[in-house]
Amino acid sequence: MNKDLPPCYGIIPARYDSSRFPGKPLADIRGKPMFWHVYTRAAMTAALVRVVIATDDNRIMDAAHKLNVPAVMTAADHVSGTDRVREAAESIGVEPDAVVVNIQGDEPLLDPKMLEELVAPFSDANVSVSTLTRHISPADAQRPDLVKVVVGQNGNALYFSRSVIPFARDEFPVEYLGHVGLYAFRKSVLDRFVNLAPGRLERIEKLEQLRLLENNIPIRVVETAYESIGVDRPEDISRVIAAMEQEKKNV
Repeated sequence: MNKDLPPCYGIIPARYDSSRFPGKPLADIRGKPMFWHVYTRAAMTAALVRVVIATDDNRIMDAAHKLNVPAVMTAADHVSGTDRVREAAESIGVEPDAVVVNIQGDEPLLDPKMLEELVAPFSDANVSVSTLTRHISPADAQRPDLVKVVVGQNGNALYFSRSVIPFARDEFPVEYLGHVGLYAFRKSVLDRFVNLAPGRLERIEKLEQLRLLENNIPIRVVETAYESIGVDRPEDISRVIAAMEQEKKNV
């Protein structure tokens, strides 16, 4: 582990209610609930001194206790997963200068190396927030559900959008970057973020990270080659299981 890194804490928000998949954190994947797979993979990350589940539901809390997965109860009325992560960070006593990693609870194929990449920039004291990106095809860039990002020469995000960015006006070669929804915050910046009002661009695009850019809080973007499969709907579970079986064959 990089000795210049501050302490890094992983928090996995696990909300029970979901319009497309109620009870998603408890979805069975090869005999274990989905949150267990996310936690187990995140806990393999050497840079994280602690990983916990942050939930709003006793069913998830009880299942976590039975599986010896550390979990904290949070309020049920949080507007976003980031707000839930911040409450959990307060609950476990994360220091102001430490780093809080928001780990999506619906990524049971998370590669621990992605979290190593995510926190690596914090060896630079000037980095406040980080996130990941990967190259995507021109066809995928057309999808509004796949968020795109453009990055400046300093490695910080210039903008995130559901639209195609950059737009190629002429016959100019373009490489599109898709946003990977993992975030790491210095705890003091996370505290500031959740107390800021949603900005105009955030409300237009429905992208929470634009609140940071609208308030001049830079986001360091790290490119990753690792891929995962997010679970949005029940039918995604079969894709995850198939990928896990392929992982076993490749070991």
